[in-house]
Amino acid sequence: MAMPNKQQLARLEVASDTTATQAVAQADLPSLFPELPASLFQQLELGIFGKVLRHPQGYRLQDGDRVEVYRPLIIDPKDARRHRARRQRGG
Repeated sequence: MAMPNKQQLARLEVASDTTATQAVAQADLPSLFPELPASLFQQLELGIFGKVLRHPQGYRLQDGDRVEVYRPLIIDPKDARRHRARRQRGG
């Protein structure tokens, strides 16, 4: 997981039938990010190598998978592009 000013990686060895959700729980992210509420980690989206998992609680990890935890966006990327374009035009 990464925050704007902090990133944490956790290397885990898990059983062959472990789900993405279970792996994140085993990584104990709340202890790595004590400034965030522990309940937040149960709500965040998960992905494997940049692809969001629709059902992380059912996705069985495969050897070498990198589980990613996605924090909520602060601003929609389309809105950010519009703001940058407006600033560059001088408006």
